[in-house]
Amino acid sequence: MDIRDIVSTEFETVDSDTPVSELLGAFEEPLRAVVVTNDGEYRGLVTRRQLSSGRHPPDEKARNLVWHVAKVTPSTNVREVARLMVGGNVQLLPVFENGDLRGVVTADAVLEAVAPFLNVLAVEDVYTRDLVTAHPETTLGEVLHLLREHKITHLPVVEEDEAVGVASLFDVVNFSGREIRKEQGGSPPRFDSVGGRSHGGFGERRGDLDRMLDLPVRNVMSEPVLTTSPDAGLDEAVETMLAEGVSSLVVTTGGESVGIVTKTDALDVLTVTDEDHLDVRIIGIDLMDDITREEVSGMIERIADKYRQLSVLEADVYLHEHKETFRGTPLILARIRLFTDKGHFVGTGEGYGAAHALRLASNVLERQVLEGKEYARSKKHPSAEEKEKLLGWWLAGSARRR
Repeated sequence: MDIRDIVSTEFETVDSDTPVSELLGAFEEPLRAVVVTNDGEYRGLVTRRQLSSGRHPPDEKARNLVWHVAKVTPSTNVREVARLMVGGNVQLLPVFENGDLRGVVTADAVLEAVAPFLNVLAVEDVYTRDLVTAHPETTLGEVLHLLREHKITHLPVVEEDEAVGVASLFDVVNFSGREIRKEQGGSPPRFDSVGGRSHGGFGERRGDLDRMLDLPVRNVMSEPVLTTSPDAGLDEAVETMLAEGVSSLVVTTGGESVGIVTKTDALDVLTVTDEDHLDVRIIGIDLMDDITREEVSGMIERIADKYRQLSVLEADVYLHEHKETFRGTPLILARIRLFTDKGHFVGTGEGYGAAHALRLASNVLERQVLEGKEYARSKKHPSAEEKEKLLGWWLAGSARRR
């Protein structure tokens, strides 16, 4: 199944000179990312996650936040699209044909297309059990810290063992930006505006943001909580999220919150293969002109072989090229992520050339694994039976309803 019929030509576009203050406005709708162009030419994406990754001055330009994600074509298989989205931590990818930007494909569009096929699995096969939660009085600043620390985008808000709301990364970022603009009577003016009077410099806006982050999360959490049960069909859970316009459901048993299932969990199901060897996904493979895919796989497998107490379920490699160069060799950011039965480990490094950057990232990764420094929850590996079910419906090419 390719994505030809689910490519959308409706997406938000901003110029590379657009300031952050205006980018916040572009994300007032529940968008995952916006396309950045320069003189009409595609340059990359800016995502909500990037806007929340640090304090960006209101006059900082969109070009400084551009995220270079994988490009796909209308003939790309939905499974490959899911791999690229999960591996790149994005929910939207640009679709090119004959070198021209034709549209975008979103995670929602992919899930809507495959939802009928997901009845072969239940929620219990994919949901996260190691639940990270907040209390209604937890401040937005603390919530952001939890989201970043655990590399998650959704946080159930629990009071007396009962989920009373869900706070998402989008909720916090959107609320903070909206309230600051409201207090200042609209979008903050650019610092380089001529002849106009400013509503306050960056220091004042930073103070406004600090006050916003001191507010309790109950001010922004989504309620009432939408829930599902472990034995519910994964197709039903996905259809509920799509119909209700939410990206997660709290999993409950006997009135107790026991986990959370997200759209990303459902996307991840599509990446299952029948291969027994370590699955290494590489984003930015075109930057690997001084190292081969086999060498990267061997590098990761050597780390895995040293620590046999870990069962490595999959590995993701992400490469990003900076503008800085040294004797013609670009500075590369490399990130290696290992999903194991005992946690999610991340190693990041920057070096001149992909090989150098990957060696530095693998050294950091090995230290993280050695110290057992987890970055996220453990991940359940699909059983042989589950793999057979999933691969079966791909081969059959038709949905089987219960």
